[in-house]
Amino acid sequence: MAQPATLRWIGDLPGVLRLIDQTRLPGEFVEIDLQTVEQVWEAIRALRVRGAPAIGCAAAYGVIVGIQDFLKAARPEFDARLQHVLQYLATSRPTAVNLFWALDSLRDVAASLPTETPAAIARRLLDEAQAIEAEDRKMCTAMGQHGAALMPDRGGVLTHCNAGGLATAGDGTALSVIFAAVAAGKKLQVFADETRPLLQGARLTAWECHQRGIPVTVVCDSMAALLMRDRKVSAVVVGADRIAANGDVANKVGTYSVAVLAKAHGIPFYVAAPSSTFDLTLDSGAGIPIEERSAAEITHGFGKQTVPDSVKVWNPAFDVTPAALIAGIITERGVIAPVDREHVTQHLKP
Repeated sequence: MAQPATLRWIGDLPGVLRLIDQTRLPGEFVEIDLQTVEQVWEAIRALRVRGAPAIGCAAAYGVIVGIQDFLKAARPEFDARLQHVLQYLATSRPTAVNLFWALDSLRDVAASLPTETPAAIARRLLDEAQAIEAEDRKMCTAMGQHGAALMPDRGGVLTHCNAGGLATAGDGTALSVIFAAVAAGKKLQVFADETRPLLQGARLTAWECHQRGIPVTVVCDSMAALLMRDRKVSAVVVGADRIAANGDVANKVGTYSVAVLAKAHGIPFYVAAPSSTFDLTLDSGAGIPIEERSAAEITHGFGKQTVPDSVKVWNPAFDVTPAALIAGIITERGVIAPVDREHVTQHLKP
């Protein structure tokens, strides 16, 4: 069964950003139309759209949403509005580098058009946002093709969080690898970590695999070691929200634990991410900003109180997996292995 597009632009100028509200899955499939930049900011922050590549695409379209009421304004007023929208969207989530990459791309386009009218600039910005979406789809396909060969011909593959089509404009990052391997005839059984506290694995990865007819079993995060000890999985593949110059990877909290366990059990641990996820301004993962989210996600997850009143909660959204634990990073260009500064630099050369 074909999976609906995670997000898409509807109309021309003016138009709306339509996306799947992922907070409603798997119980309900609901698409929402975002007509203001505040709605786009809230959708990113509240995880209605999530996954680094999808966040980047949503932010790019969010810029268009935010400026399209200023197409007849004087150029100084339009420029001020554009800068406000760019800065505002940058505050939605701090870890996913694709967000900032997309915003910078649109900023650069606008800066290259010093004499154009607001309407002409908006047209070029919409073209750029649509190009970012199209490029993401192509990168997903390429990652799947490069990564499929790394998957076992038959056996279990563990993934953490959701790095499928719901996290991108295409087939995903980690799940694109699995989808491509299955399309090539490999017999895979997906094990999806539940991924606490928001259960992206249970709610989203399982939903995507089920839509595709791929066997999937949901397990609690704490069961990964037992799966590996009993040799129920032969590989691990996850996505990434930011990758430092030395190959350290930030991904959904719990990824680091899975990587340590995979290393201890001699199971290859792979990361799939487009080249836009690399942040070469950061020497190592120590410099990656880690978003901390509301304590209510843990104390009152899905509306039920599970922590006593007044008990402190720590809720980082991401952790950092050291490059030494990663067997390979799969990008649209190929596979980085071994994962270290030298091979990252060589891989990303123009």
